[in-house]
Amino acid sequence: MRRVFNGVTRVRVPVLEPRGSGPWPARDRRLTHSCSALVYRQHGAHSDVVRMENLPLPAVGRHCVRLKMLAAPVNPADINMLQGTYPILPPFPAIGGNEGVGEVVEVGSGVTALSLRDWVIPVDAGFGTWRTEAVCDAGDLIAVPKDLSLLGAATIGVNPCTAYRMLHDFAHLRPGDTVIQNGANSAVGQAVIQIAAAMGVKTVSVIRDRPNRWDLVEELKSMGADYVVTEEGLASSEMETIFKDVPKPKLGLNCVGGQSGGLLLSHLDNGATLVTYGAMAKKALPLPAKFLIFKNITLRGFWMTQWKRNNRDDLTRLRSMVNTLSGLVRSGQLSTSQCVQVPFSLYRQALVATACSHQRKHILLM
Repeated sequence: MRRVFNGVTRVRVPVLEPRGSGPWPARDRRLTHSCSALVYRQHGAHSDVVRMENLPLPAVGRHCVRLKMLAAPVNPADINMLQGTYPILPPFPAIGGNEGVGEVVEVGSGVTALSLRDWVIPVDAGFGTWRTEAVCDAGDLIAVPKDLSLLGAATIGVNPCTAYRMLHDFAHLRPGDTVIQNGANSAVGQAVIQIAAAMGVKTVSVIRDRPNRWDLVEELKSMGADYVVTEEGLASSEMETIFKDVPKPKLGLNCVGGQSGGLLLSHLDNGATLVTYGAMAKKALPLPAKFLIFKNITLRGFWMTQWKRNNRDDLTRLRSMVNTLSGLVRSGQLSTSQCVQVPFSLYRQALVATACSHQRKHILLM
């Protein structure tokens, strides 16, 4: 159930009872297990509101499963949810974490889609992955192949899926076409580079200048990036040289906004599309009318959570996408972003790092 308050969607994600299970008979309410969980009961800075708590778990209902969480990343969106600034907010008390992988350790008698020892990931945001165990409706999960690495399985459901959808849903890209993106060193940006390379699509990847810029350039090129330029380079003759070798981009991907996003617009081909999926600069996107009038640029937005909700009644597309991405991982065409592994008990270390800029992704290991 979702309710909207002042433009913010609040989703019902019970801490103790599975979603969609309805009122349980008294005999099913007995508590047989407990878990450790990172719980918050108000919004604010993570250091003030997040506490490790021991929570009871209900017995597994007919259409439910119990899973042991194995690993869960700490993403910027998770920090935003703690702060109360994200578009969806679970009711209190809430368990942090939207992404992660768990192993099924108990299956209800009416469950057919999942089996014991399956690895699973949540379908929707707000699941509460920062805990050692969970009981939930089987329909809230999909299985992922167990031949993925643990970190790969824990992080496949958001950033690689975001990159995949943007490359497939907004332009008909063929081998030899070009995509331009900013924020190229982000987890989504790295996935865009690798998935585009597997498609035969050229990438122009924009990064912010930094002391170790050339190390980052080499790292992105080793993933398959064709051209890596700084935001300053976007406004230089360097771009003219690039577009002598490859066609102007049919698709632009913007997660920064501000001047960086505006410069992406200036390099798009006639009839191209600019997709905005983030606003790291926290500045408005400049929009000269000439790009709309004379170049017929289309502006779109994308949010992976909304895509999943739009496809919630039929998970076929989500399963197909995850299977395709898993195949790219197996073939070596898609690698997991370099991550920092943190024991669950040291969760504060991961929260502090994620709240800072330019940090590697931190993953809690349960």
